[in-house]
Amino acid sequence: MATRRAAAAPYRCTECGWTTVKWAGRCGECQQWGTVVEATAQTGVMRGFTPITPIAERAARPITELTTAEAPRRATGVGEFDRVLGGGLVPGAAVLLSGEPGVGKSTLLLEVAARAAHDGYRVLYVSAEESTAQVRLRAERTGALHDELFLASETDLATLVGHVDEVRPGLLIVDSVQTVSSALSEGLAGHPSQVREVAATLVRIAKERSLPVLIVGHVTKDGQVAGPRLLEHLVDVVCHFEGDRQTSLRFVRALKNRFGPTDEVGCFEMTGDGISEVPDPSSLFLGTGTPVSGTCVTVALEGRRALPVEIQALVVPSTAPNPRRVVNGVESSRVAMILAVVERRARLRLSECDVYVSTVGGVKLSEPAADLAIALAIASAATDRPIPHTVAAFGELSLTGEVRAVAQLAQRRSEAGRLGYAGLIDASVADLTAALARLHIVAAPPAR
Repeated sequence: MATRRAAAAPYRCTECGWTTVKWAGRCGECQQWGTVVEATAQTGVMRGFTPITPIAERAARPITELTTAEAPRRATGVGEFDRVLGGGLVPGAAVLLSGEPGVGKSTLLLEVAARAAHDGYRVLYVSAEESTAQVRLRAERTGALHDELFLASETDLATLVGHVDEVRPGLLIVDSVQTVSSALSEGLAGHPSQVREVAATLVRIAKERSLPVLIVGHVTKDGQVAGPRLLEHLVDVVCHFEGDRQTSLRFVRALKNRFGPTDEVGCFEMTGDGISEVPDPSSLFLGTGTPVSGTCVTVALEGRRALPVEIQALVVPSTAPNPRRVVNGVESSRVAMILAVVERRARLRLSECDVYVSTVGGVKLSEPAADLAIALAIASAATDRPIPHTVAAFGELSLTGEVRAVAQLAQRRSEAGRLGYAGLIDASVADLTAALARLHIVAAPPAR
């Protein structure tokens, strides 16, 4: 009896190789959308190929014979952006800048383009989302006009490459990768196959011509870079531009960097004239005026940068059966734990009071180093005893009331001393009660 031969799966995922007998909009293995296509030919190692001998310039050499002088860094002229990149742009580097709509990605890159043109480099700014007239209006507002800055509004990949061949720039900016499409790939602009094709072509141009390329990337509503994950793997640097719409402060963080650290943060401020650097953002997170109860300063770390942040607390009596706990800029779960520790260890009645905790300037704190400052601010508000402006506190608070050491303690102390905080309260105190006694908020514990 003849056996039936199993038919080959006619559909394959271009991301992970998963096969299926029916077409599906979403891959059942890697969960990517739009990657399942008809498998009409063999792929991978099954396809035959003929080895090609590399030319002498591209032949493999011992790593000891290679020098970093072949890839010198070039400053963009925007110091905070250079800090995140690790010192500047490397020739042939592909940098992806992502962020929410309206956060200022195009404004930042237009400023980078203007600074590079002012330094003598020819820059090609390709805008696939705006017309050249719109970009020109923004450039007039921000003062980014220069003869060496070339603008083009183009959504076709082949024409974009033609612009590069004609202009021969020293810096290429593409805004954005999800709005450029290629006739060699199926789907509309933004489709995963289109994003892969466009990104791969831009990266190949960067490597072959030693041309730095800055690429703008859209994000989804979850904050992730839109498109296939392959986009983040292809580029050399992935930066995320973030900020709060209620404040003018913006942060640039490096999520991936093949040429430098990934723990640096650049600070910017959006103004009516564009975007400006904030090399010392300390004043943005500190209050002013005479000392009042319910405020305490901590030193938080944003990457390698130490930032003093003022934490404010307000404690008022409540007649409601369930007192309110309102927080802004800190985690509500940590504040609930700190309230329990303060009430139990410091003997302060907080269960019958409404408690409000917030940070100044809209900064968000998630590290445990802010626990001690939050506890001191709450205790100060509950007893109506102000903490001097010269005091800064940082330390992790345990459930037993013990103050534990935090990371980068020396850097926090150095930054606090530079800004004039002479009184530092950290893990050198035994526990929360001793810290409160030092500030004369509660009585000192009896000697044992």
